Amino acid sequence: MMRRNRKGFTLVEIMIVVAIIALLAAIAIPNLLSAKKTANQAAAKANIRALSTAAEVYATGNKGVYPTSVEVVPYIAAAAVLCGATVEGYTYDCTLMIATGYTITATPTASGGDKTYSVTNGGIITETP
Repeated sequence: MMRRNRKGFTLVEIMIVVAIIALLAAIAIPNLLSAKKTANQAAAKANIRALSTAAEVYATGNKGVYPTSVEVVPYIAAAAVLCGATVEGYTYDCTLMIATGYTITATPTASGGDKTYSVTNGGIITETP
């Protein structure tokens, strides 16, 4: 009798491996998307906290007068970059900066997150779902 020397995988074996990979991907992808959203939200909170701290430090050094523009906030280089820009899934609005106070808002884009963050005089961050 002649023996056949078979090398390689059968179609069934390949289909089982593909099914296992698809199952693992179905489990992993939603977790990764959720982690990205959480990371974007944490970055947005950190960014508006840094902008708020910079405005408060400026006011402390200028007899209680808050900065009227992000260009005059020397304590954080990212102020001019963040304000009016979309970064990591959030759009930052710093247009309400007046001598008596400020309001900074981080609004999510479609891929950013699901919470809007705002900060006003005193540095208290509020979030809206």
